[in-house]
Amino acid sequence: MVMIPVGSRAGRHHLRRSNTLCSVRIDLSTIIKAYDVRGTVPDQFSPDVARAIGAAFARVVALPEAGAGRPSVVIGHDMRESGPELVGAFADGLTAAGVDVVLIGLCSTDGLYYASGALGVPGAMFTASHNPAEYNGIKLSRAGARPVGEETGLAEVRALAQEFLDGALPEAAAEAGAVSERDLLADYGAFLRGLVDLSGGRPLKVVVDAGNGMGGHTVPAVLGTGAGLPELPLEIVPLYFELDGSFPNHEANPLEPSNLLDLQAAVVANGADIGLAFDGDADRCFVIDEKGAPVSPSAITALVGLREVAKEKAAGRTPTVIHNLITSRAVPDFLDAAGATTVRTRVGHSYIKAQMAQHDAVFGGEHSAHYYFRDFFFADTGMLAAMHVLAALGEQPHPLSALAEMYEPYVSSGEINSRVADVPAARARVIEAYVTQEGGGPVEVDELDGLTVSHWGSHPQWWFNLRASNTEPLLRLNVEAADEDIMEKVRDDVLSLVRADQTEGDQA
Repeated sequence: MVMIPVGSRAGRHHLRRSNTLCSVRIDLSTIIKAYDVRGTVPDQFSPDVARAIGAAFARVVALPEAGAGRPSVVIGHDMRESGPELVGAFADGLTAAGVDVVLIGLCSTDGLYYASGALGVPGAMFTASHNPAEYNGIKLSRAGARPVGEETGLAEVRALAQEFLDGALPEAAAEAGAVSERDLLADYGAFLRGLVDLSGGRPLKVVVDAGNGMGGHTVPAVLGTGAGLPELPLEIVPLYFELDGSFPNHEANPLEPSNLLDLQAAVVANGADIGLAFDGDADRCFVIDEKGAPVSPSAITALVGLREVAKEKAAGRTPTVIHNLITSRAVPDFLDAAGATTVRTRVGHSYIKAQMAQHDAVFGGEHSAHYYFRDFFFADTGMLAAMHVLAALGEQPHPLSALAEMYEPYVSSGEINSRVADVPAARARVIEAYVTQEGGGPVEVDELDGLTVSHWGSHPQWWFNLRASNTEPLLRLNVEAADEDIMEKVRDDVLSLVRADQTEGDQA
């Protein structure tokens, strides 16, 4: 651990405060949404904005949580070029409020969650995840990696930061916080190795596409021997491990099928057993089978969930598993049959983490390839999910395609995005056709997150969810059915209603 004294150049960093306002007022509601901060740099997300958010985070989260103890916040960032400057400004806001700062430098988002959990302090991860290079953002957590979302402090942070940004400068603490640096990468790797034993499986060839994101930093530390860990029966074939926030090869967004093409080709060309694709901040992991075909995140949720349920039952506990409302109906089917209690929740990491903690759930999964573990501070980690898949594959002789097929009995459209100028009008057209007119037959409707319309209780079986994005001007459609023909019909009918007043090129 390296301590940086207040008298040094880095120590003076926290004493600076901007006394000049931006020439154009920034409305923080445009970048601080339901569960994180996300905006373009520097027009939306500038150092002044980061400093104001840091000052607000100190007062809303760090100082109250510290009680009579010394307040501290751990900060990490991904490979985006804007990260270090924004981190420095955010740290200014914290230290001026009397909060100590622990900088862990380059890390994945789950690496930051590990640091927050292991150190027992609030955390801030500077990343825009899968968004393009011009974006950056912050994922905030309380001590122990507990989420900070709209309903758990983020609204208060936004309101107070707006006041600071608009000119109500915060009062400086009598004693400024100190800044220190720590390298926790090896500890993170050792911690994950302790949760899943990969040493006894059959040898596997694994192609990993890091997308020039943080997977290139964390995969060697967890699955390799770079951190002094024992060698595993894995041959890693790296693809785009060079850290580069401009994403020169493809966007680090595996949810978009075009970004998986290089990995799919590499798996087949190398005769690999499996392919893994991480997003920019490496908290999500997508899986490709030996034929180059994607394995749905719902199938991974069922596979990993069953492993965690079995472990929980072996320990004499009753398992609970959380899944969001977009995951396949196969997820609760499999897990309920295995003796788990399943809880359905809305989309978003802050929501599902809160449900994980509330129900003491052993595992949680989302359609977007976020996977949550009680053993990992109830936080999401794509790396731990990947390790479970590797363990499951290595423990039996069959190829991944055969293993995955068991967990994908239904047909899904995947997430389809549409740019819609008038969201209420598009939603109203869908409600009129499917709910009011019952054009697809009698349905069940709920609005837990967006609009979910279900005809699952009778044949033909289908359901769809239509919801607005929290980070982009999009409507997102997910459809699932018992067979492909029905899925395609429902998908195409709903899309025609959603896009009825759009011109060519408006779909995302």
